[in-house]
Amino acid sequence: MKMECNDISAKGGPTCPRWAVYWHATRPRFLTASIVPVLVGTAAGLATTGRLDWPMFITALAGTVLIHAGSNVVNDYYDHLSGNDWVNPSPTPYSGGRQFIQRGILCPRATLGLGLLLLAAGGCIGIGIVAYTGSLFILALGLAGVLGGYFYTARPIQLGYRGVGEVVIGLLFGLLPVYGSYYLQGRSIDGLPLLPGLILSALIFLVILINEFPDRIADQQVGKRTLVVLFGPSTATRVYRTVLAATVALAGWQVCADIAGWAGLMYLLTLPLCIKAFNQVGLYLAGGADPLAANATTIKLHLVGGLCMAIGLVLDGRYTGPITYLRS
Repeated sequence: MKMECNDISAKGGPTCPRWAVYWHATRPRFLTASIVPVLVGTAAGLATTGRLDWPMFITALAGTVLIHAGSNVVNDYYDHLSGNDWVNPSPTPYSGGRQFIQRGILCPRATLGLGLLLLAAGGCIGIGIVAYTGSLFILALGLAGVLGGYFYTARPIQLGYRGVGEVVIGLLFGLLPVYGSYYLQGRSIDGLPLLPGLILSALIFLVILINEFPDRIADQQVGKRTLVVLFGPSTATRVYRTVLAATVALAGWQVCADIAGWAGLMYLLTLPLCIKAFNQVGLYLAGGADPLAANATTIKLHLVGGLCMAIGLVLDGRYTGPITYLRS
């Protein structure tokens, strides 16, 4: 049976199983944002140790994805309370929230309950990892993930409403999970995952930024100060293009400096996709392209770019031997 929430009527309730409603409430198309950094960090760990700790990888992946899914659902609840999703005239598959509360598919209480349950499940996995490793570093990363995800839209902090949400998400879905999963493979912290982590942080920053364009009017109405609201679409487009170019520059630096050079080289294979995204965001601003094309391309770039870097890190370990860059 095809589980599409387009099959869910606005008033008549779900026409697909309840579990499918809960699944789609987590916004599964965006869960790659938490899967990819764990893959990259784990691949970096494999490159340094020459072995893969499968149980730790699977456990870290499960915890990270659950926290991400819970954050997505909780954010929809608090965007309901703020009125943000109610005043959005044109939600898209990439922005404007899941609209399950607005369409009468899930009540606010069920939405909050589902989100908190997923966050608690992810948190319990994190506690188990901390108990097993005894690592305060992992504890700090886990707390940052849970609190950052919850307070992205929750009062009183509302990170996404204060002009810092894009950077926070960049860290929570870039450097932090990359370093966390890297540490779990080799129990060390060094400079190897830094550049791949920065590239991933930049890519998820771009995903958030481009998804804010369609929501600009609704965000303005409820006082949600995203970068697109604060600086306008024109400046936001320049920011997008600058950050996108920076990812290519960082990858080129990896290759030239031979810092996990295969990872940088593999990312450069996405250059045609980078150029496509670079052009589409300009056409988007000018009204000469499908408004959703740039959103879809940016999400694809994050996924493909991250997977390419993960493969490149594995190749780095295979052809150069265990990497000890900046290892203490």
